[in-house]
Amino acid sequence: MTPPAIVANLVGQIVIVGTGGAVRLTGSGLGCSTWPQCEPGEFTPRFHEATSIHPFIEFGNRTITGVLGILAIVVALLVFSDRSRSAAYRWLGLAPLAGVAVQAVVGGITVLVDLHPAIVGGHLLISMALIAASTWLLVRSAEGDARPEPLVDRTTYGLRWLLAALTVVVLVLGVVVTGAGPHSGDEEVGYRFAVDPYAMARVHAASVWLFVAVLAVMLWRVLRSHVGGRPRTVGLVLLGVTLGQGLIGYVQLFTGLPIALVNLHMVGAALLAAGVVSFCGTLRTRGPAPVVPGAGAPAAAPLTAV
Repeated sequence: MTPPAIVANLVGQIVIVGTGGAVRLTGSGLGCSTWPQCEPGEFTPRFHEATSIHPFIEFGNRTITGVLGILAIVVALLVFSDRSRSAAYRWLGLAPLAGVAVQAVVGGITVLVDLHPAIVGGHLLISMALIAASTWLLVRSAEGDARPEPLVDRTTYGLRWLLAALTVVVLVLGVVVTGAGPHSGDEEVGYRFAVDPYAMARVHAASVWLFVAVLAVMLWRVLRSHVGGRPRTVGLVLLGVTLGQGLIGYVQLFTGLPIALVNLHMVGAALLAAGVVSFCGTLRTRGPAPVVPGAGAPAAAPLTAV
């Protein structure tokens, strides 16, 4: 049975993209002037008549990081101590803890270097990598450690690497587009990346359409091969998430980039990363997960919704 902490860890990794997006979109990245304290001598925001909302938004995001740290410790203890599983799976259980530690340091550096664009963008991309690792941990927790056996033909199975590569391209270009626009994270600077935002938006859109094309081909091949169940269901949900992301992207562009839509687009990117990993995980089987004495039968593989 998949430990609830593994599920909670993935949910938390997605949630913090939303709270981190709120920090960036409201220009609250320097709401706390230092790190790890919020203000010199104070770990929490100091309330006074001139206090703005920015310190509280930044402090809220830091609090979520603390919650994620606790979840990551629990996950590490549960997974790494499971001697019934392979060494590779057990080491994977340490990925969330290592990632949260890295993110805490990168977040602090971001404040100390006054929101340098490369650090700000890297902060988000590390979150995407953490979501991917946390999703893979969730997938692996519901299956065994036997040798992977593809459930689809060799071409379809091989296309998963192209889909993964395109996911990275889409996410990186998305970070550049946001950093080139008015919601780059600094109210005093109109952009963080000195590139044409509309040109970058077109390149980003082109990469998304290429991603959709590859995903559509994979889904067509899955449906044609009559592989039912999870590969088809998760693939169709991923296609829906992708098309929804595209719709939000175009609407936000033609409506002046409202903060709410931009933040929703960032959360959608997190769901996209999780969905791609989940879909790729459904294309092969590694047997049932070991049954822990007294725990009953293992739960069905999760993530049919992302």
